[in-house]
Amino acid sequence: MAPSAISEAIVDVVEPRKDTLPLPDATLERLTKAGIDLSKGYPYRPAKPLYLDDVYKIRGEEREYVDAGTRADKSKKSLLSAATKVTDLTVHIGTEIEGLQLKDLTPEQRDELALLIAERSVVFFRDQDISPQQQQELGEWFGEVEVHPQHPHVPGIPGVNIIWPDLFAQELGAPSFRKPGGASRWHSDLVHELQPAGITHLHNDAIPPIGGDTLWASGYSAYEKLSPDFRAFLDGKKAVYRSAHSYLDRENPTGGPHHIERTHPLVRVHPATGWKALWVNRGMTDRIVGLDKAESDLILNYLYDVYEKNVDIQVRFKWTPNTSALWDNRVTIHNASWDYGGRYPRHGTRVTSLAEVPYFDPKAPTRRQALGILDKGEQEALDLVTAKLRETLL
Repeated sequence: MAPSAISEAIVDVVEPRKDTLPLPDATLERLTKAGIDLSKGYPYRPAKPLYLDDVYKIRGEEREYVDAGTRADKSKKSLLSAATKVTDLTVHIGTEIEGLQLKDLTPEQRDELALLIAERSVVFFRDQDISPQQQQELGEWFGEVEVHPQHPHVPGIPGVNIIWPDLFAQELGAPSFRKPGGASRWHSDLVHELQPAGITHLHNDAIPPIGGDTLWASGYSAYEKLSPDFRAFLDGKKAVYRSAHSYLDRENPTGGPHHIERTHPLVRVHPATGWKALWVNRGMTDRIVGLDKAESDLILNYLYDVYEKNVDIQVRFKWTPNTSALWDNRVTIHNASWDYGGRYPRHGTRVTSLAEVPYFDPKAPTRRQALGILDKGEQEALDLVTAKLRETLL
């Protein structure tokens, strides 16, 4: 939805305020080079909606979506051959590409990058000279860029959100060692949307000299950590996903805060890879449909632990100034570590492209199954479960 449509949809709002927090030097240099108007304050804070029904109207209808990765050459030769170095950071997740500027990618390279992100879950590019405008333009290639009704953004570019912990601390209170809060917990972006987030592109122009790492975990691999019988139980189940922000019920404004809620598959299939992925996160997955609360809580807490505690399916990335990370929210969760203690400035700009309505396909393979790297015992167990399911269907 265009920014004007969002403004029309939001009737009751909290008026924005002007921020005066000093910008980090590297951020100021980047924004000035990009021609961003800072005369009226930074960032621009949108008027916040008060009522639940107003937010449901913003993106309440299904939109056409074609994943850029489905158009890509499977070999990704246009992208990979142009790089000076390509490094897989772990077996399961994370790739770093050197020698390319994201702003200069051709259409073919953009499609191949989308496929690489789908396969490797998160891809990193250091030393990027990219403006917020160019960052939004790249995001539009991957899907409709999300314009957040709550989030501060770069003035004049509503699809480019600001990730600035010092700014958030002014409004939400300063984080602490025991309660770092914010993005310092495992989560995935915008799971409450009718068509949740696909690729997110975070460019950090100012980073702490120590710490400030971000971690990602693979939903493909988290699913494969489960036994074949347990996977069969989860396949086809749905869960309720909640928004991070809360709103008031217009008909009962004194009844307390309410969240946007939508129902999506607990296990989803990525349209570009065709692989199954576990799709839960501790912060925003509320309950499994059809189960009692005690049953749902028990299963979800176990799934969160599988996702969060298996370090072999995670990658921890050490930022350097002017680095971009692009990840796929459909197959990952991430955690912005507060390991710098809030002692140094940190600033970035984020663009999130919305994707398809989540879906499940019982015929879809796992990642390692599709790549032919299952060990013999795993394949035999998977074949047994598949045979049982086939008998049940017959």
